[in-house]
Amino acid sequence: MTLRRILPAACALALLTTLPALAQSRPPAQVKITNGRTVPLQTLEITTTGEQARLVAKLAKPLAPGKSVSLKLNKPAGCSYYVLGKFSDESESDNDGIDLCKEKSLRLTE
Repeated sequence: MTLRRILPAACALALLTTLPALAQSRPPAQVKITNGRTVPLQTLEITTTGEQARLVAKLAKPLAPGKSVSLKLNKPAGCSYYVLGKFSDESESDNDGIDLCKEKSLRLTE
């Protein structure tokens, strides 16, 4: 084989091995939220991180204990998000810097 044939094949192979990594660097269209607590999840908001945070998803109604819901992400940007959940017992669950490119589902627990 000549170098002319090997080089394009090697470039194509390198591109194919990086495609899965590129696909994982985008957030999903939706994220599954599971309430793993014994009290209802009253509210939940997912926002972008940074100085000008933008709301990308919000729980429409309370989520009963043990139940799950899928939230559509509205114009997601990047991978890092802030998640704030408030429960009926007045406790909160907040997580800064959740990587939604890796985490397609979130389980809120005690």
